Amino acid sequence: MKTLKKVASIGLMTIAVTQAQAGNLIYQPINPSFGGDPFVGSYLLGKAQAQDTTTDPNTRSVQSLSSTERLLQNLESRLISQLISDVSRGEVDEGSFDSDEFGVVVSDSSGQLVVRVVDKITGDVTEISVGGLFNP
Repeated sequence: MKTLKKVASIGLMTIAVTQAQAGNLIYQPINPSFGGDPFVGSYLLGKAQAQDTTTDPNTRSVQSLSSTERLLQNLESRLISQLISDVSRGEVDEGSFDSDEFGVVVSDSSGQLVVRVVDKITGDVTEISVGGLFNP
């Protein structure tokens, strides 16, 4: 009886295998970079960005400034701008502005506007010369 079952199951497998048919495999790309539907691109990009958990180790974390720090930053910017404007109009020959971190000296050097910035923390000096702004 066991051999009859084995023969019958082998026969059924043989019939099932001979009845199986295969078709041609056709590749259809999904990614629009490789010929897929161009309307899927934004969807794929959104999915990729949602799954991206890596961070750039070279980026600096940006901390928001307090309202007092923003006010001081704006005042410093305005004072330096006014100083450069006064020297460029010839109202003063030289002017300076000092803060805890840097010092700025603006001067008129024979028709050239010279801005000298000294970083008080590192000691670095940057000098910017702009010509053609004055009437000698």
